[in-house]
Amino acid sequence: MNRTPQEGLPTPRGPLSTTVLHHLTHPEDPHPTPDTTTTDPYGEDLHLALYTCYELHYRGFPGVDPTLEWNPALLDLRARLEHRFLTALRTDAPTHKTLSDALEDLLVEPVDTPGTDAATGAETGVSHYLRDKGELHHIREYAAHRSLYHLKEADPHAWVLPRLWGRAKAAMAAVEFDEYGGGRPDRVHAQLFADLMTDLNLDTTYGHYLDATSGEMLANVNLMSLFGLHRALRGALVGHFATVEITSSPGSRRLAEAMRRTGAGAAAEFFYDEHVEADAVHEQVVRHDVIGGLLEQEPELEDDITFGIDATEFLEARFGRGLLTAWESGRSSLRTPLPASR
Repeated sequence: MNRTPQEGLPTPRGPLSTTVLHHLTHPEDPHPTPDTTTTDPYGEDLHLALYTCYELHYRGFPGVDPTLEWNPALLDLRARLEHRFLTALRTDAPTHKTLSDALEDLLVEPVDTPGTDAATGAETGVSHYLRDKGELHHIREYAAHRSLYHLKEADPHAWVLPRLWGRAKAAMAAVEFDEYGGGRPDRVHAQLFADLMTDLNLDTTYGHYLDATSGEMLANVNLMSLFGLHRALRGALVGHFATVEITSSPGSRRLAEAMRRTGAGAAAEFFYDEHVEADAVHEQVVRHDVIGGLLEQEPELEDDITFGIDATEFLEARFGRGLLTAWESGRSSLRTPLPASR
């Protein structure tokens, strides 16, 4: 059964997430300090614990005291989880020598095929797979995973706005304004994704698939929150944002074709068609004005921007490999398979 923030807290996946959830339900109790030094930095337990901590800064959980957002014990535990995750990323993510190299690579479409275990471009492999031979149940699983981000699309990146100024701030705000529908609630990208989910007969409740989604997907969403909630990582968040916007348009074109081929529905097609057009424009704005403006003011952040790109590609590759491995072996990529679509 999938739980949601509205229905209750998620089901723990190990001692770290159990500790965090106990904090939220019994804040008056003394809490042990779990060891984070040996846990898998990309594992299910750490990332559910971290996701739950971060959710307190977004919409929270019904029945959970909102003041726990700034609970010192939870913040201390979150900091140790973040340290474990961030240290592993700095060690494991393949690194580009320069920001120019990283941006140039983002502009090159990887020549891979569905199922290729590429170090980068695994997300393109997934979109190729869905376009060429994916079935409707694969598309529904993909949307369920992605709902953990797309139902709050642009929110993690909004944290960087108060940390920018001048040309970079104005350009970032312009892109975010588009993500939020240009003032039209029916065109907010999170709402467009909810419409896509309705076409696919998925539950559109915020966070509904938290229990079902993989640790790899949680790590992708957590990366945005980690970068966004720390001013010291503002350059890395800009790098993450650049990766998303620069690579989105070609992948979205393939996903739009997948929606049409499988008869997913008009709203499902529209979501990706919208991203083909919008993100082609956003790519130029992000490269020239957000990154360019930031580096004019703070050139020392160049390595952080590069790290944000490298870490994003690394985690997306892990997520893509997990999906393709499951699908090509005939398994569900979700921890809890979806009920059949009506």
